[in-house]
Amino acid sequence: MYFPSFLPAIPHSKMACAALTAALFTLSAPFSAGAESLVVSLGSIPDRIKKQNPDLAAARYRIAEAYGRLRQSGRHSNPQLELGASHNKDFRERAFSIGVARKFPVTNRLALEKAVSLSAVRQAEAEVRDVERRLVEQSRLITVKILALRNHKQLLQKQLKVCTQLAEYISNAAAKGEGSILDAGQAKLEAAQLGNQLRQLDAEAATLMGNLKPLLGMTVNHSLVVTGHLPEISTPSRSVDPNDRPDLKAAKIAIQQADHAAALERAKSRDDIEVSISGSIERSEDAPEGYETETTVGIGLKIPLPLYNKNEGAIEAADARKQRKEKEAKALAHHIRHEAATAHREMQEWAKLAREVSDTLLPLAQAQADLADEAYRNGQGDLQANLRTREQLLRLASSRLDALREFHLARVRYQSALAR
Repeated sequence: MYFPSFLPAIPHSKMACAALTAALFTLSAPFSAGAESLVVSLGSIPDRIKKQNPDLAAARYRIAEAYGRLRQSGRHSNPQLELGASHNKDFRERAFSIGVARKFPVTNRLALEKAVSLSAVRQAEAEVRDVERRLVEQSRLITVKILALRNHKQLLQKQLKVCTQLAEYISNAAAKGEGSILDAGQAKLEAAQLGNQLRQLDAEAATLMGNLKPLLGMTVNHSLVVTGHLPEISTPSRSVDPNDRPDLKAAKIAIQQADHAAALERAKSRDDIEVSISGSIERSEDAPEGYETETTVGIGLKIPLPLYNKNEGAIEAADARKQRKEKEAKALAHHIRHEAATAHREMQEWAKLAREVSDTLLPLAQAQADLADEAYRNGQGDLQANLRTREQLLRLASSRLDALREFHLARVRYQSALAR
């Protein structure tokens, strides 16, 4: 008895291998895009995140908040208007005074306040870029998993088709007395198991789609179509330079901000001086001449004496905060380097595994499956042995798809680690 293989024989020429790979991993969308469908791919994810992600839209208000604080910082305090009036009980003698007082800093405190706020604006901008980086990474990881699931589904569909044809063939043969009813039942059970696996993949894909839609700023009622396919394995050149990461840039800006803040606390150790100008007019009785009016003008100066409060505690805390920010930036750079190096090593290992499966294991398994086919057709083998060889071939093909998926997941992490 003869039934077709669910995978073609593995060719040995490079051109034929390329053709097989393209046929195996060509993806088709599960449904066509309607009027209210969003079509995305791995390449279009970043642009969609920038335009529609609600978390990123909310994060951008950090920049607006920082700009508001920048506008408010470094301003002089408002002058004070002082008014005074007095009189005796019969209102014959009375006095009225008016004065204006204003404080002036004796240090560069206002300029330092401006510098701290400006650093906060730059830090907020870098933090928003990092939010975008993490959202793009998360969306790309989900998209890779969706495309990989589609690859697995296509593979199982091919195997299901073959198992269904096999079950029908054996059932017809058994009805004629030329085959075993047990073999027919076993073939049907194998097809049912593959159908169950397909439904499991559909459930996983629905979960992934549900996780991806809010990241893309979609409503519940709109549908999502993921197009494209996972590119063939191509390991990028190794790099562990962390300087393009926005969170590291934010950490370095935080060091500058902490330095300005420490200088600001030192400037606050000397309080502002206060200058005032006042004038008064007074009508009083000067016996025996009678009542007369006197007018006076005065200038005042208040100089605070730093005898008890020199802001030592705030200065000490600001210095410690600067040192902490420096250590945090170094630790983050160290973590980024390891993150990038680990992801690159992962890519290399998965690429090696994929090549081994494609170049060595799959051809051997295909040859074994062909021998099992021939033996079964000639009545020299049993169905169980034939199904085991096909199950082994399916596992190897699935492992090749798993290696492709894991390679691209590591690639996404590698690109995100270096902010590419």
